[in-house]
Amino acid sequence: MVRSSCGEAMPGMWRREAGTVVRSAVPASDQGVAPFAISAGFRIPRVPTEWEPHSHPLHELVWVRGGTLTSHVGDRIFTVFEGNGLWMPAGVVHGGRATAGAEFHDALFAPDRTPFAFGEPKAIQMTPLLESLLAHLSRTDLDAPARARAESVVFDVIQPSPRQFALQLPGDPRIDAMAEALLDDPADGRSLEEWARLLGTSERTITRAFRQATGLAFAQWRQMLRVHRALMLLAEGFDVMTVSETLGYAQPSSFIAAFRRVMGTTPGAFFDAAPDIAS
Repeated sequence: MVRSSCGEAMPGMWRREAGTVVRSAVPASDQGVAPFAISAGFRIPRVPTEWEPHSHPLHELVWVRGGTLTSHVGDRIFTVFEGNGLWMPAGVVHGGRATAGAEFHDALFAPDRTPFAFGEPKAIQMTPLLESLLAHLSRTDLDAPARARAESVVFDVIQPSPRQFALQLPGDPRIDAMAEALLDDPADGRSLEEWARLLGTSERTITRAFRQATGLAFAQWRQMLRVHRALMLLAEGFDVMTVSETLGYAQPSSFIAAFRRVMGTTPGAFFDAAPDIAS
């Protein structure tokens, strides 16, 4: 179990920030029948907000501006940042957390009126056209023909992102304690030798377990985890130096190099489309 700073158990998620509001999602039975094929809207949580595990009778597409959203789905953690959304199929149980002040957008798709199906959670490329269409569909004054036209274009242009950015959790009792400790404190720099000694096992066993469970070596998995956390911190306005120190890197250059290995670019270039978010 990961323990938050408030001492609450939070399995498989980041440490809960002070001041976080925890909300129960609307039960699926209370959401009723969707009045349209696509219903869209947005809200801005003033404080860090967490949604308890829940599911929807409708497909859901969520995206953010000026912050990040993390979603815990089964044995994976998805990080949603500007330019990408997350498709959540109807009936899939998930929890989520949005940073304070982020514009949280969502669109609900009626399964019986959606002419495609993504059978699992999937990152979606939020192009300006797609965002504009969904903003258009959030209006309440559209007549039926105008809404139908806009919905048909959404169905044509919605596409999975070329980067499916998710952190695979091990789900292996031999190494789950390591994963939970690193989620709680990504700066934890203990070596394989130290972990093996602590867990009463061998380095070889840990190495094999990480490969089998996540497809990554332990060092690669920890690097991926740190980049997920870095995206959240950078989106909240922390500079590269602070993020580097928070994540346990000795020098900002080491953090920048690690970020580039995972994301293919530097933190500054990655957030260049929103220069007020990161330094």
